[in-house]
Amino acid sequence: MPLDPDCLRLHELYQLAGRPPLETLSPTEAREAMKAGRAILQPDPPLMGELRDLKCPGPLGDIALRLYRPPSAKPAEKLPALVFYHGGGWVIGDLDTHDTLCRELSVQSGAAVIAVDYRLAPEHRFPAAVDDSFAALQWIAQNAAAVGIDASQMAVGGDSAGGNLATVVALLARDSGGPAIRFQLLVYPATDASFTQVSHTENAGVLPLTKPVMEWFWRQYLDGRDGMTDWRASPLNAASLINLPPAYVMTAGYDVLRDEGLDYADKLESAGVPVARRHYPGQVHGFLTMGKLIREANVAVADAAAALKAALR
Repeated sequence: MPLDPDCLRLHELYQLAGRPPLETLSPTEAREAMKAGRAILQPDPPLMGELRDLKCPGPLGDIALRLYRPPSAKPAEKLPALVFYHGGGWVIGDLDTHDTLCRELSVQSGAAVIAVDYRLAPEHRFPAAVDDSFAALQWIAQNAAAVGIDASQMAVGGDSAGGNLATVVALLARDSGGPAIRFQLLVYPATDASFTQVSHTENAGVLPLTKPVMEWFWRQYLDGRDGMTDWRASPLNAASLINLPPAYVMTAGYDVLRDEGLDYADKLESAGVPVARRHYPGQVHGFLTMGKLIREANVAVADAAAALKAALR
């Protein structure tokens, strides 16, 4: 399928902006570039029933969280919840860059969403993001009543690097005897640092996530090759995926990470895990948060929210 016409417009905007390639920027500059782009690409944020910033203890200090409750929820109602990890190559992104997406998922699914602001590389390299992500999940489950959620109806999810972290915390929860996770919402997840999949060649120059950018992200996160084969960085290397919760795996045709997501879905299914696949052949990496410009993103958000609602009903 050809590239979606809205994605072609996106490429034109990138060219008109004349910004330097992301991999040539410092991490601080890259973070600012992402924030500027999100303001242009994201649709208007829906109103929430409740939006509250929280914090929980982490391995090296407090971890910032953001709680979203939909307008449909009653004040004292214990809601099912999605613990969400934002994308950005473990280097960029924060609670604000994915605020609209978290709102949309909460409103359309009827579930609470709790976003996790894990530590970023290169200031905090692997496995800092993993450690924070799992610590936050544990705290949320232990404090479910105070947060207003039902700990027996929890999902994990995220996009790109956040999808990577969601897969890893699901594995850690399985191996640690909890928290109990009912569902994984994996949006074009990074699952393998080897760059051996065909999509890394086919889509090497497709914006916004080119192969050089992805290589830059991995360098910032792993500090060279250390940890590249560690399953906590590359969950496709996990010895076994049995007894993991059902997964929804979204992939995009013009994405360097396309085949990593497909391979992980295959491995989940081979391990007996129920997998719902949703592939958008004409889309690029990151399109889900670009609903102001890419119309199909809004369809994809609605589909993901429907899957979440069905899983946690």
